[in-house]
Amino acid sequence: MWPLSHRWGGSGRLGSAGAGRNFEVLVTGRALQGLFGALLAPAALSLLTTTFTDAKERAKAFGIFGAIAGSGAAVGLLLGGLLTEYLNWRWTLYVNPIIAVVAIVGGWLLLERTERDRGAKLDIPGTVLVTAGLFGIVYGFSNAESHDWSSPLSWGFLAAGAALLAVFAWWQTRAAHPLLPLRVLLDRNRGAAFAALLVASAGMFGVFLFLTYYLQLTLGFSAIQTGLAFLPMVDTLMVSATMSTTFLLSFVGPKIVVPLGTALGAVGLFWLTTLGLDSSYAANVLPPLLVTGLGIGLVMAPSMSVGTSGVATEDAGVASASLNTMQQIGNSIGTPLLNTLAASAATSYLVGGRNPADKLVQAQAAMDSYTTAFMWSALLFAAGALITALLFRRGIATADPDAAPTVHM
Repeated sequence: MWPLSHRWGGSGRLGSAGAGRNFEVLVTGRALQGLFGALLAPAALSLLTTTFTDAKERAKAFGIFGAIAGSGAAVGLLLGGLLTEYLNWRWTLYVNPIIAVVAIVGGWLLLERTERDRGAKLDIPGTVLVTAGLFGIVYGFSNAESHDWSSPLSWGFLAAGAALLAVFAWWQTRAAHPLLPLRVLLDRNRGAAFAALLVASAGMFGVFLFLTYYLQLTLGFSAIQTGLAFLPMVDTLMVSATMSTTFLLSFVGPKIVVPLGTALGAVGLFWLTTLGLDSSYAANVLPPLLVTGLGIGLVMAPSMSVGTSGVATEDAGVASASLNTMQQIGNSIGTPLLNTLAASAATSYLVGGRNPADKLVQAQAAMDSYTTAFMWSALLFAAGALITALLFRRGIATADPDAAPTVHM
């Protein structure tokens, strides 16, 4: 599955997205990227669990994986800045097949072949229901961004999506081969891990997008400087991610670690709301960025570890895929939600009896939109802290080594 998803996913990105001459081709290429990325991410997570069965080695592996997953967006900003500044934006898409070729070769040479589970069957009705439901939710939020929250179309899609997901949940209790066995979600620790990733992924958007706007449009950073500005956050994220799984989880358990991480994320984002037009990077941006990175690292790696811990063999792929799905849903909801709130804040500032043609007024309106996004992102993290503190069980989460997942090919 790993080489397959990289092989065809990379080709789709190169042939259609990077070389696209119109919006339709670009969207098609991105859809192919999402399709094959959805095949790749759960397989990678399952491979970690099957390869590292020793508890200490598994903790280190998930710490590294969580650190990479959490810092990917920041590293992407730096790489994207380099490519766009010295080449052009198309190279942000062309570079993916180059990475894919390396992964394909490595996959064929290093990964062991596994037997296909011929007894596994696809829950087609469940697949249709959950796909349509998630599309309705994501499209509803996206439509609200461009057509306002008063649009009947936005609320119609949101309501339809919620209804379809409810039907999906009902169907999973009756299907012979359910796509998402509810026993996977109803485990308190696993459900809390899924919720943590959902909320953190939605809230992280406030850091990466709106802080990028602030650095470039307000402080005048170049694309490369902006990417470099996020590197200290990556450092703290990687340290906290590896420490959380190799040390903290085994001593205090997820009920302390994950809520602490979401709380730190909330503190860092609340701190960013104090930014102004005359703020500096070293004094005003860097400290909250370090705190936020520390918090995200304490959320991502432990949640991934707990979310795949102790599942039955037949549920391994489901648990891994669910973690990735929660991240993608969080990103998809966070993008339009925070954009809408930020745009509303800027509009409210401009219509408040001020001269919209004044450059200083425009700059302050943009500043209001950024701080509004930071505030709501902080509230998302704070909600995550409360939810995970209530859901996670007390004590140390232990995995049954006999329940180590296998990859279903």
